[in-house]
Amino acid sequence: MRLMGLQALYSRRRTSQPGKGHKVYPYLLRELCIEGSNQVWATDISFIPMAKGFMYLVAIMDWHSRRVLSWRVSNTLDTGFCVEALEEALQRYAAPGIFNTDQGSQFTSEVFTKVLKDHDIQISMDGKGRWIDNVFVERLWRSVKYEDVYLHAYETPAELRAGLMRYFKFYNTRRRHSALHRRTPDAVYFEQVDRELAA
Repeated sequence: MRLMGLQALYSRRRTSQPGKGHKVYPYLLRELCIEGSNQVWATDISFIPMAKGFMYLVAIMDWHSRRVLSWRVSNTLDTGFCVEALEEALQRYAAPGIFNTDQGSQFTSEVFTKVLKDHDIQISMDGKGRWIDNVFVERLWRSVKYEDVYLHAYETPAELRAGLMRYFKFYNTRRRHSALHRRTPDAVYFEQVDRELAA
């Protein structure tokens, strides 16, 4: 089939389309030593299949602790739900030094980047087609799908939101990570924050 140029026709799950005329920022995390919470946050959008149809999920993650700081689901790829998740994270936690995204139009839009600039946050963007630049969020998507979404086949957006709320609570408070020396994201994130407050 490859030699003959035959391929299946189906809608592609392309969540990272660049915006026409949008500014793309350089990738700032190469060889950067990430040593603490709120040093770097990252985000991405994932396609979430349901029993009938699909939704999109965006999450804001702290890179050091792997903690999910906020998230939203939407049935469209508009910028609004991404900005809502970002603003919630910034209201609840200290602003990061660097915020990393891919080059999707939601994240390169003036509306999204203005929120970051207003908080004096450096903007970092993955190289085109380089999923490895945002590997921790990609690993989160795998965990969410294999440990929750694929097991439940949610039928409605309300069911999906309730299920994700349960999962992210489990992920932050009880799911231990080998990269975190078998600690939970909450334990690592709040240990760092408490140390800074004490200082």
